[in-house]
Amino acid sequence: MIALLVTALVLCLPALLVTAAVSDIVTFTIPNWIALTLLALFPVAALAAGLPPLVIAQNFGVGVGLLAVGVAMFALRWAGGGDAKLLAAAGLWLGWDAMPTFLLSVAMTGGLLSLMLLTLRSEAVRPVAMLGPRWVNRLADPTEGIPYGVAIAVGACMALTASPFGAALRF
Repeated sequence: MIALLVTALVLCLPALLVTAAVSDIVTFTIPNWIALTLLALFPVAALAAGLPPLVIAQNFGVGVGLLAVGVAMFALRWAGGGDAKLLAAAGLWLGWDAMPTFLLSVAMTGGLLSLMLLTLRSEAVRPVAMLGPRWVNRLADPTEGIPYGVAIAVGACMALTASPFGAALRF
């Protein structure tokens, strides 16, 4: 019964990450409730999974460290505030051992996303994209940013099995 609860709680992470990614694509915003929900669910999932106190503390340290990095990136206008909060919330769940996979996956996905948006925003493709729905028009707008929540979500999902919760996902 506990294993089922842990699995259900852990699966909230990718579900909320996908929600954040879709919101970022469509509106260029990530609602605060997503990061807050991830923050609130983490201790419940950690206790249900029986994570040792040291691992829980390390995960909180990772989350705080990534929040500091995200805030710095926000201050430099390299990232949005929602991206900074989502990065920290994902890091909280993933912990130290999953960081190499997470950060590399976020960087690679972000690069691919940037290339896709450069193509979409090119003079050859943009006129066709402008025929689509409003959210596609925004993505095709060269003055808009990059919905980096997508890269964070993909990276976190790719690193989840390396996290302390990875065992809950192995059937």
